[in-house]
Order: sequence, then C-alpha cells, then structure tokens
Amino acid sequence: MTNDKRLVWDLPLRLFHWLLVTSMIASYVTAKLGFDWMQWHFYLGYWTIGLLVFRILWGIFGPKHARFGSFIRNPAAIWLYMKSLFHRDSVRSIGHNPVGGLMVILMLVLVAVQATTGLFTTDDVVWAGPYNPSVSSSTASTLSSIHSINFNIILGVVCLHIAAIVFYGLYKRQNLVVPMLHGHLSSTLVPEHEAISSSQLIKAVVASLVAAGFVYWLLAHAPVVADSTY
Repeated sequence: MTNDKRLVWDLPLRLFHWLLVTSMIASYVTAKLGFDWMQWHFYLGYWTIGLLVFRILWGIFGPKHARFGSFIRNPAAIWLYMKSLFHRDSVRSIGHNPVGGLMVILMLVLVAVQATTGLFTTDDVVWAGPYNPSVSSSTASTLSSIHSINFNIILGVVCLHIAAIVFYGLYKRQNLVVPMLHGHLSSTLVPEHEAISSSQLIKAVVASLVAAGFVYWLLAHAPVVADSTY
C-alpha cells in the first residue's frame, strides 16, 4: 500500500461486489433471451447462491468493514445519519454508512429471494428448477410469480443505489465507485485504526470452498423426477 492510501475494502469483498453485479446483469439478459438461454440462467442462479453463501460467511468472519456488525446500526444511529444526509460537508463514513448498510442487507435479502424461488420455478414446458418436483403446481406457480415480481423490485433498488452513487459523487463530492475497485481511501480520510491490514485471502479461499460445497450439496440433494415411462 502506498504511504497516502489505506486499505478499507478487502479484495474478496470487492470481487463479490462486482461478480454479483455481473451475475445479475447476465441473469437479466439470459431471462430476456428466452428458451435457448435458460440453462445458462439456471447456472447463473446456482452461482449466485454460492456468492450469497460466501457473503454471509464473509460478513461474519471477514475483515472489519466487510462484517455485518460494522454497518448494521440501530435506528437512532440511522436517524442521526439521515439528518445530516444533505449536508454537503458531512463527515465521510469509513466503510458502509448506516443507510448504505441497510441497502446492503436489503439487496442480499432480495437476491436470496430471487435465487431461492428460482429453484422451484418452471415454464410449464421444458425448463424447471431442481426443486420444482418437491412442490405442487400451484406453489410452483406462486413462486414463479414471486421470482418475476422480485426481479423488478431488485431493478428498482439497483436504480436507487445508482442514484445514491451519483448523489454522493456530484453533491457530496464523495467517489464511492473507485474505492470499490482498488480498495483504498486517502490516509487523510481514514484513521490508522479504521484501516485493515490485509484482505485475508486464505480465509476467503476457505469461505469460497464452503460456499461451493454448499451449492454442490444443494443440487445433489434435489429431488429426482420419477420416471413415468413403463
């Protein structure tokens, strides 16, 4: 790290962020392309489940600013931050600010709903999620509807997130995108005790293997469709 920069966002967290962005875009595109791309749409769903499991583990065991405990605040702290939100010269938060922390949790929940319902969906023709046989047709239809509606909600939250980035960039002069690329902030903004010493890559590899193992277990235990041929 250079003398005038301090590490705030660890590499695994940054990779998670941009991989999730890429996965959501690819999921949207493959869904819109339709029938011939649906197998890839399902693959992306499994990949997203792995990302979510990793993020949950990283939110518990990762470096300081990746941990849920560092940005999930009580209502009083959130309200206090909201009161200064439109002050152009308000102090910059190190890591996620209290409102940004809420956005992180909201997005993780929405993506979890999207990936989970996708396991049960069907187009009633060819494609069906691996756990579709475990529910009734009416339940599968309901979950498919939730899957469709929820993605529109995700798009709305993404638009809100982008608007917030623009607001912070233009009004408050705080660039939120570039630090999520290289992980550093100026030492004038980050006290030494707020910086992280490393990205804890070995721990990230272990968390990734656990996440991959969970996805493998999940798919391996999907119900087998009974053979209707005689």
